[in-house]
Parts: sequence; structure tokens; C-alpha cells
Amino acid sequence: MLKLSELKEGDTVITKKKHPCGNDRWLILRTGADFKLQCQKCAHTVILPSESLKKSIKSKITE
Repeated sequence: MLKLSELKEGDTVITKKKHPCGNDRWLILRTGADFKLQCQKCAHTVILPSESLKKSIKSKITE
């Protein structure tokens, strides 16, 4: 299971559910108590509490 402490700004994560645009890959813009994510396809940004993000992440993309 992925720990939130392993995530840092600039990482890309895959979520369990897809965004309405059809993409499931998100770029992490900010970390902390809340995480700011940007959709890789449509550039929509969202702010999620860390507990919500922990439940919705499928995996981290390693490059």
C-alpha cells in the first residue's frame, strides 16, 4: 500500500476512478494536510484532503 509520506511534488499518481474527461493520471502540485492535484489531460486542478487521496490512489508512476 502506498504511503502519503512517499508522495512529493512533481509525482504522478493513478487514481481508482477516472476524471470526467476520461483520464486517471494526476500530477501532484502541493502536499501537506491537503493535496493539490492537476489532471494530466484537461489540466483541471482539485484540492483533496489527505485521507480522501489515500483512499483514491491506485498507484504511483515511477519514472
